[in-house]
Amino acid sequence: MDIDYAPEDEAFRAEVRAFIAENKPKIVADKRARGEELTREDYLAWHKACYKKGWAAPKWPVEHGGTGWTVTQKYIWGEECAKGEVIPPLPFGMSMLAPVIMAYGSDAQKAEVLPKILSGDVWWCQGYSEPGSGSDLASLKTKAVREGDHYIVNGQKTWTTLAQHADWIFCLVRTDPDVKKQMGISFLLIDMKTPGITVNPIITLEGGHEVNEVFLDNVKVPVENRVGNENEGWTYAKFLLSHERSGIAGVASSKRSIEKLKTIARTEFSNGVSLWDDADFRSNISDISIQLTALEYTELRTLASESAGKGPGPEASLLKVRGTEIGQRIDELVVEATGYYSMPFRGGPATDSNVFPVGPEYADGVAGTYFNDRKTSIFGGSNEIQRNIMAKAVLGL
Repeated sequence: MDIDYAPEDEAFRAEVRAFIAENKPKIVADKRARGEELTREDYLAWHKACYKKGWAAPKWPVEHGGTGWTVTQKYIWGEECAKGEVIPPLPFGMSMLAPVIMAYGSDAQKAEVLPKILSGDVWWCQGYSEPGSGSDLASLKTKAVREGDHYIVNGQKTWTTLAQHADWIFCLVRTDPDVKKQMGISFLLIDMKTPGITVNPIITLEGGHEVNEVFLDNVKVPVENRVGNENEGWTYAKFLLSHERSGIAGVASSKRSIEKLKTIARTEFSNGVSLWDDADFRSNISDISIQLTALEYTELRTLASESAGKGPGPEASLLKVRGTEIGQRIDELVVEATGYYSMPFRGGPATDSNVFPVGPEYADGVAGTYFNDRKTSIFGGSNEIQRNIMAKAVLGL
């Protein structure tokens, strides 16, 4: 198998690197380095730059504003963006809702929703999980009762990522409580400015405000905001989750993290020997690097399949499980390498404190990253559920 890049692909890589170097929002990079909370504008800055270039939606069909890139070009783009540590366009609209609208939405929804996702003018969040309905999503209790040309929605969503910035939310709601739980769910698009919606922050262990709980109290939603047919939302939900999981492997970002880990290992010493020269620790780095390479080629095979017109299948679950496990293992090794310096301390300008963290700069925030990334094996469908999917769909168990 030829794994070398063609000259035209290397030329494309050079073009991408130059674009990133010229357009990467420096103020956002500085804020992330200092551990400061990002604003809505910060999150959208890179998206807007990509949109202006025509590169905001590499995975979209050309007729909806996609780039028309080859599988290799898409892969190079993702790899270089990870190396450049830019914030990717928000997935909730770009890679989760958009495919659902393209496949199942009405012509009016396609004309209204897709251009505003592409431009970044409308920020979407995801209303799936509920208290008591996470991995068993089909048990959700948020209900929508039809009254004429509207639904009246009541319920609660939780772990809603960045809902504090969102303009709209796509929600799974129960429209028929008297049938099998998977059969009575519908898929609604809801304006976050609608009366009756309340967003409360959930502050996570490392101190960040990334997720929220969303309450819906007699929220009035036009029937034309329903995607597809009533009570068929579970089909659309599974379609969306397969796209979410296919982008969740995080190969490029894990490759970047491994390079940082190697740098730390060459700098940190134990008993007078650098961790890079410690046989056990270096073996751990080699092991996780080999696992990541195997995952990378699995992802490439999946991308090649998608480019041939096949949607993501059960292999998306494999990518999700292995990608999140590898990412968490890298976090563990970074914490081990930095030792006491990885303590969860957030000093410096980010908190208006004149007491700066003790230890090297690369250790600042390490524990926060470790704790925050514990969620990756849970969101998008827990890894235990993904193994059940693979056992049934792949092994026939």
